[in-house]
Amino acid sequence: MNQPDFSLSAEVPPYLEGLNPAQRAAVEALDGPVLVLAGAGTGKTRVLTARLVHLLATGKALPAQILAVTFTNKAAGEVRARVSEMLGRSVDGWFLGTFHALAARMLRPHAELVGLKPTFTILDEDDQIRLIKQLLAAENIDDKKSPARAVLAIISRWKDRGLLPEDIRHESKGGFADGKVPKIYALYQQRLKDLNACDFGDLLLHHLTILKTHPDILAEAQNRFLYILVDEYQDTNTAQYLWLRLLAQARKNICCVGDEDQSIYGWRGAEVGNILRFEEDFPGASVVRLEQNYRSTGHILAAASHVIANNKMRLGKTLWTSADMGEPVRVQSLWDGEEEARWICDEIESYQRKGVALSEVAVMVRAGFQTRAFEERFIQLGIPYRVLVGARFYERAEVRDAMAYMRLLALPEDDLAFERIVNVPKRGVGPAALQQLHGYARSAHVSLMEATARLVETDELKPKLRQTLRRFSESFSRWRGLLQTLPHSEVAQIVLDDSGYTGMWQADKSPEAPGKLDNLKELVGAMAEFDTLFAFLEHVSLVMEATGNAEGEQVSLMTLHGAKGLEFDLVFLPGWEEEIFPSRRSIDENGEAGLEEERRLAYVGITRAKRRAVISYVANRLLYGNWINAIPSRFIEELPEPHILRHSTIGNAINSHMRPSAFERKEHVPSLWDQIKAGQSHSASRQVKQIEGRATVIPTPRNSDEPNVGDKVFHEKFGHGFVRRADHDKLEVYFERKGVMKVMARFVKKVGTEA
Repeated sequence: MNQPDFSLSAEVPPYLEGLNPAQRAAVEALDGPVLVLAGAGTGKTRVLTARLVHLLATGKALPAQILAVTFTNKAAGEVRARVSEMLGRSVDGWFLGTFHALAARMLRPHAELVGLKPTFTILDEDDQIRLIKQLLAAENIDDKKSPARAVLAIISRWKDRGLLPEDIRHESKGGFADGKVPKIYALYQQRLKDLNACDFGDLLLHHLTILKTHPDILAEAQNRFLYILVDEYQDTNTAQYLWLRLLAQARKNICCVGDEDQSIYGWRGAEVGNILRFEEDFPGASVVRLEQNYRSTGHILAAASHVIANNKMRLGKTLWTSADMGEPVRVQSLWDGEEEARWICDEIESYQRKGVALSEVAVMVRAGFQTRAFEERFIQLGIPYRVLVGARFYERAEVRDAMAYMRLLALPEDDLAFERIVNVPKRGVGPAALQQLHGYARSAHVSLMEATARLVETDELKPKLRQTLRRFSESFSRWRGLLQTLPHSEVAQIVLDDSGYTGMWQADKSPEAPGKLDNLKELVGAMAEFDTLFAFLEHVSLVMEATGNAEGEQVSLMTLHGAKGLEFDLVFLPGWEEEIFPSRRSIDENGEAGLEEERRLAYVGITRAKRRAVISYVANRLLYGNWINAIPSRFIEELPEPHILRHSTIGNAINSHMRPSAFERKEHVPSLWDQIKAGQSHSASRQVKQIEGRATVIPTPRNSDEPNVGDKVFHEKFGHGFVRRADHDKLEVYFERKGVMKVMARFVKKVGTEA
């Protein structure tokens, strides 16, 4: 390890003052490959900037000889500002920026080698989709079944993996886009060259191609950059990894800063394996672990470290702090999602009264659809909030589209709703057709829907358009008829399915599509909570009216994916249940790797908290309109008992002093089930109540054929049990295999009472 040689002064320079030993080692290890494993809250940005200053101050390199790569323009700007402040002057001419920005800068001088001119343009997403649509049409591929956005997503993933069209095997006929996506990729690349244009994926891919095929240009780049510094290395995709490895192979003066435990973007191409095999790529590399955390309390760090230790794909580190232990992580169990949202909002108000600023409070959910319940509760209580990384629930494009269908269903005169969805999904109703409808509607003083119904009975429209609009008009008439016989939430699902809107997103292969489908399911489920469609539409109107730009402090509401890099005094982590977190989709699609990324999300969530972290789960969850018996997340079992405090609102204090998992394993009631099977269910029931400190249960009057307190019942999932509490259609049942569970009455079958 090279030690700094300060010729002007033997004193420690200001930019090294205050660094702990590990941080200083990361700053001063200038030559050779270095991997800095920077745990959450360990001062990573300070190390990055101090290392850059150290390179310049020691004369190791000039600004133009350093390649510093960040993932966002914001991060690049922050590093630039800090370095300039430390040096006392601006630094010009250096290569500091995002992968895309740096690749574009380095590509332009050699653009002719990949069929472009140095003046090439960079297309935005709308232009890319428009171009893909043209190619699909030329190949007679139905854009409704194989959306252009989905085709583009597949092509982008290939580019992220560093694959050219000739690297892609042709698919069989049939399937998505008739098996022609590889051909579309090749045609798309040729069309981009004809336009002298690139998309964002091309910037890196083209430069990578040039470096691979032109040794002289590769050598020039390797000689120019004496030192390479990479931030957030755990988030690099394959193309970025290959690009960096090529540039660093000659001198090997590459320093990668990252945290494998915070690699949470696999769904968009990030490869955690890149950071895990750093020492294989660069033999003899130095590994510096930043483990001293300056953000969180001891209990929070211990909880996070204990959970992430269950991952196998990691290099290993344990966060610690010199600060006090603080409060244990609170684990709260509740009856259902509605109570969870109500309880969390009550807690927020309670902490606010104690002096905690709302700006220091965050609610972090696993999936975007989970924000709806909290948004509505915030609005109801008048708690100002902001949604980070994404729109508010009712402002999301797919929710607005679905709401337009519902508005037009309830109010045929809603011309704005008509305009929004008459061609969504695509039906061939373009601007000219809409203008014709508007002209007739104005002259006849009728709505666009009425104008459509009249015009389709004439010859004024072209035959194909006439048939399309007739089907559109007749569909709404049929759906309105269904409202007379079916619940409005069921009709809503029928509308979204029959209209092709659900199918449009099901066919979309982009990473965002599954989340949009979840939001649509959440919307339909929310409708079931209202007596009529009109009542729901009125509710949404009031919600939207109340979501103006709030001033002053606001609670932050976000997904765990959007929480990285943030910190708050108080963090609520709701919905820690199997299926939701870890996500069933993630595990189904990626197996063990998916589960480990979910666990990394849990680690990221917990480590966002500075002083207090609250994890919650429920016994029953209304998911997409259906009640399910929720099972606590496996991550809750992985929390260390000495560093958590369990509470429950289910049955008063059942779990305040007793671990739920232990109760489910019957560790505290070893002989009660035998008593129940022996026909002593009532006395056994009383013993259970005494153990749990419950008040006497007074049976709710019920029909004789319905399960009542003391009755034996059978549940297809949980097996045999006896009813301990009955409240209308909600039962509290002690099951032989699972312990106490909350279930809906319709899910259990009453069985005989004989021994």
